[in-house]
Amino acid sequence: MDNTHGRQSPPSPNRRPRAAARAATGLAALCALLALASALALAPAHAAGPAEVAAADRAAWPRPIDSPAAFDRASRAEILAFAHELALSEPLDDAALAQRLRLKQVDRASVDKIRARWWRRLADNYRLAARACAPREPFCAPAGDAAALRALATDFGAAPQPEFAAWRADAARFHRIYLDEQLRLAALFPRTSSEIDTYSAQELDGSELPDRQFLLTFDDGPTAPGGNTDALLRALREHKLNATFFVLGERLQPRLKSEAAAKTYAGMCVASHGWEHQSHSRWPQWQDSVIRSSALAREQAGALYRPLFRPPYGQRRADSGEFFRAQGLRVALWTIDSQDWNAKVGAGEVQGRLLSLMLLWRHGTILFHDIHDKARVALPWLLRQTRGAGVVWVDCRNYPAPD
Repeated sequence: MDNTHGRQSPPSPNRRPRAAARAATGLAALCALLALASALALAPAHAAGPAEVAAADRAAWPRPIDSPAAFDRASRAEILAFAHELALSEPLDDAALAQRLRLKQVDRASVDKIRARWWRRLADNYRLAARACAPREPFCAPAGDAAALRALATDFGAAPQPEFAAWRADAARFHRIYLDEQLRLAALFPRTSSEIDTYSAQELDGSELPDRQFLLTFDDGPTAPGGNTDALLRALREHKLNATFFVLGERLQPRLKSEAAAKTYAGMCVASHGWEHQSHSRWPQWQDSVIRSSALAREQAGALYRPLFRPPYGQRRADSGEFFRAQGLRVALWTIDSQDWNAKVGAGEVQGRLLSLMLLWRHGTILFHDIHDKARVALPWLLRQTRGAGVVWVDCRNYPAPD
């Protein structure tokens, strides 16, 4: 953001006494150092970040996903592949896990809590995916609870049939990398908050949605008029879809000079992403950011406004629940990160990642960013791949459902 607007030009150095010039130079240097220190203090504490980002090759899956039964078959396969990697990771002690995740230390209590929750969800998902298994259908061995699924997944080292061999090799790589992404977040929580866990029932992460239902969400916009936000909105309307747009106040405000928010986002939902894209777990102005951005979104979007707040990076304070309740807001996290913001991942890789994770988790909130163009490529492909599969795209106006 250009911070030079509205500033007067400094007087010419040739008109300054030499001592004053030296003092001004020293003051400027001090201010620069303080600004740098402040920026570092507010930066998201994700350590060095994961070494790799999981991207799946969906071409390796040999069958179309064009019916509910086909979706369930592919879902069972992804569940077993992820559960296999999860089971293999469990014997690691703290030192070995920290080394694998490239961290100095891990929060064992958080990791154990998240692993236990994953096993429960995986067991539930596997039961849903296996409820209509036909005779001799692949990936259909019974597993009635988390313990049974763990035993089944531990032995899931090879493909059950030759046609799935290429997929099994790619899935092993994908789920090992994806597991490490998620374990890393769990190992850092709660010291560094993220979407990996909630602090209370006041917070939403998409896991509350019914089976096969997915909510589309977009962060960080809007772009300038005629930019990627507008192109994405056109694409959503062409496909008769809507989504929740979590807007930044500092980007929405100048955009209002050219078009009303209610017109820009017609048919969509609008919620707050804060005034600036800062970590709201550390930034001293985080409450003001939430209040100002929510007020702007509510006033300008009118009936399109949803009383939700999505913290940048998923970072918020553990003690912020009472503040959000007082503001009439719920924190909205996500289930599936498309990684469309990541320069390491192309649009094709976003596509494969999304479909594999939809099959794994079977429901939830999908995170995109409308300031990037990968969603415009990935979303139509995703719709084609799941047509007829029983997937429901949630109407953003119905989320969250009334208590």
